[in-house]
Amino acid sequence: MGSDVTTIETKKNAASVWFAHLRDELCESFERIEDQAGSLYSDMPVGRFEKSPWLRGDGTEDQGGGTMGMLHGRVFEKAGIHISTVYGEFSEEFRKQIPGASDDPRFWASGISLIAHPRNPHAPAAHMNTRMIVTTKCWFGGGGDLNPMHPDYRIDDHEDTIAFHGAMKSACDAHDKDYFPKFKKWCDDYFYLPHRDEPRGVGGIFFDRHDSGNWDADFAFTKDVGKAFLQSYPALVQNRMDQPWTDEDREKQLIQRGRYAEFNLLYDRGTTFGLKTGGNVNSILSSLPPEAKWP
Repeated sequence: MGSDVTTIETKKNAASVWFAHLRDELCESFERIEDQAGSLYSDMPVGRFEKSPWLRGDGTEDQGGGTMGMLHGRVFEKAGIHISTVYGEFSEEFRKQIPGASDDPRFWASGISLIAHPRNPHAPAAHMNTRMIVTTKCWFGGGGDLNPMHPDYRIDDHEDTIAFHGAMKSACDAHDKDYFPKFKKWCDDYFYLPHRDEPRGVGGIFFDRHDSGNWDADFAFTKDVGKAFLQSYPALVQNRMDQPWTDEDREKQLIQRGRYAEFNLLYDRGTTFGLKTGGNVNSILSSLPPEAKWP
């Protein structure tokens, strides 16, 4: 029994340390892009992440917490990169929905969550998160998806889509050739707005409750998903950030951001999980775009 406890605590520590490391790498890459912006942004201040720690609950007992990192810059109109490690008990209502929680309501969860809304309508927005959750069971979840805000880029054979999907496929194929088609379909099915009968973006991968029986392999896969996002998405923004845009382009971007907001408020399970487990409300809702429009 003692050995099992030691093992799971070691795994928890390794996962939370990795999520913090990935957060640092991603923040540095975004800030480098802010530094590299061209003349289109010459009258705007260079953005830097402001990090705000928070505690779960009212702070009277140790339930973990996290750090919210927000950037409001010239290239990234709004970007959030957050980490958290929280623990406690699921509510009686929520525990029925979580594997292993009906037997024992205690849980532990750690992860990283990223949203990015570039100012340039030609540069795609994006979302990425990876997490580890422990109840009486243990699993990983997460993924990354690309959300072009301009209709000209919202096609499967666009070069940005191909590059992003290629990075995710490489991460998947290094572990199991069946992962990419399975997790790509899961992403397409999940990030969908049924009330509009349209996808939120051009997809990527999504996986949840991932437990192959080999924790080390599952952790390595989860890390590779984060690395693939780090290697692919910032490069897409760099390629587009200095491309001139028009008022018409901006209008299209703002309308598509409205679709993004609709999904996150109506259907996103991460939003529900965070709010129902005492997460930081500002961090959870930071995924919403800084400005949006409905026609």
